[in-house]
Amino acid sequence: MKNIIYLFGLSIVSILFNACSSKEKKKEEIVEKAPARPPIKIGEQTWTSQNLDVDAFRDGNKITEAKTQEEWVHAVKSQKPAWCYYYNDPKNGLKSGKLYNWFAVNDPRGLAPEGWHIPSDEEWSTLVKFLGDDKELAGKIKHTEGWKNDENGNNSSGLSLVPGGYRYSNGYFDPTGSSAYYWSSSIDNKIKGDSIALGRNLNFDGSFQTYWLSKGLGLSVRCVKNEK
Repeated sequence: MKNIIYLFGLSIVSILFNACSSKEKKKEEIVEKAPARPPIKIGEQTWTSQNLDVDAFRDGNKITEAKTQEEWVHAVKSQKPAWCYYYNDPKNGLKSGKLYNWFAVNDPRGLAPEGWHIPSDEEWSTLVKFLGDDKELAGKIKHTEGWKNDENGNNSSGLSLVPGGYRYSNGYFDPTGSSAYYWSSSIDNKIKGDSIALGRNLNFDGSFQTYWLSKGLGLSVRCVKNEK
């Protein structure tokens, strides 16, 4: 009888444990998303007005989430697509989406939603030229909140760029949290070799320039609507 009671007790404990584990698992799987903002027309281009926040390619295949430093470095060395939240905190995803390495950006399965694509450096330049590449540019493209020391913009363009931070190729995160780095789909092998791609940085001085960046970095992504 004691054995029966003991086994019955274990069964109850097991059921309760599995139920709690199931609840915890479901809780972990529920990740909040930022409210969708409509695309914005700027000149002849249509841009997304918030950072990309997807965990799968256009065909439905999942992209690896690299939470640990080791997982990120492994993805870089093997040239595999990967994403993460800034400091691996889903709360950061609410304001700045996900960070992607360039292998995710360049994957033929398509990181951008149907009907959209990752902008080339030339398309970024077209945007800058339309808005005016001057000291007022930063204010036009910065979101009205979220920048450190209240260095927010008026966001007259509607582009709403936010300081999403970035992740180094070695898996560490930029500690300042005050940078806006965005991938382009462009490379320039003639100058820097095949480990480098082009991206944009909204600098502290207000400039928005092209940078040669390691493909292993984790940066934010915006999308441009395909032309008909």
